[in-house]
Amino acid sequence: MNERLKEARKALDISQEEFASRIGMKGSSFSLLENGKRNITDRVIRDVCREFNVDYIWLTTGKGEMFASDEAEFARLVDRVMENEDEFVRSFFETFASLSAEQWELLKDIARKLSENSTNKNDPE
Repeated sequence: MNERLKEARKALDISQEEFASRIGMKGSSFSLLENGKRNITDRVIRDVCREFNVDYIWLTTGKGEMFASDEAEFARLVDRVMENEDEFVRSFFETFASLSAEQWELLKDIARKLSENSTNKNDPE
């Protein structure tokens, strides 16, 4: 798994320091993981998969694709929202999920108008 961690980082073309920072680690600690001198914890695995869209199965077993598909990523995001303990967050998401096509079009129109109004107010005349 240590080699796959290194492979993912190199595929993303970022330094150990940046990779580590984005998952809340120090570069020196991350280096120990990549070099196999320290075991990779479940937390690190989850953080890497979340932050860099690395496929969990690939990282843990080497099978499949390095990066999660858009569909898998979307499903993971939905799961994360629905597992949220905040009732408002879940309710908000469920409300959006239940909108009809017409209601989505109305929301798009409102968003466009808000954006235009915001842009117009920020433009010097």
